[in-house]
Amino acid sequence: MKRCHWCSDDPLYLAYHDEEWGVPSRDPAHLFEMLLLEGFQAGLSWITVLRKRPRYRDVLFGFDPVALAGMDDDYIFDVLMHDTGIIRNRLKLKAARQNAQAWLRQDDPVALVWSFVGGKPLIHHYARHEDIPLVTPEAQAMSRALKKAGFTFVGPTICQSYLQAIGAIMDHTTDCFRYRQLA
Repeated sequence: MKRCHWCSDDPLYLAYHDEEWGVPSRDPAHLFEMLLLEGFQAGLSWITVLRKRPRYRDVLFGFDPVALAGMDDDYIFDVLMHDTGIIRNRLKLKAARQNAQAWLRQDDPVALVWSFVGGKPLIHHYARHEDIPLVTPEAQAMSRALKKAGFTFVGPTICQSYLQAIGAIMDHTTDCFRYRQLA
């Protein structure tokens, strides 16, 4: 079975590619979790984040934005910074709290996320992985708007990856079996 170029043969990666990546999601819990995970990934490989995802769910209250918004510095510095099961980056952990607070300030965060693609998935038809842009105008607009709304770790590249992950932008290559299922 042919998959996108970036997908390795790691079972976790295969499952993520085959079942989650590029599938349109409007579930607020999933959208919020993916936003935080994309921020945690900055500068690292995605497989690193996937491997740590279950532990993040444990220590970040199941990605509940209300609980995360109330997380205090003691929890970040005395608990999370000592947990070897997660990426122990002070700025990224503080960003989780800040992004939860910003998420909760939105009247309709799902509508906000999907507004950058006009409310429906953008289906691209790239034959080669090299043809997929690293950043699109949609990701640039999202980055600007999220930063203005108080989010952090939401640069254009992170927003591009996020939009692809949640299926707002479908970038499975045309030779990938998921392309035929999602296009």
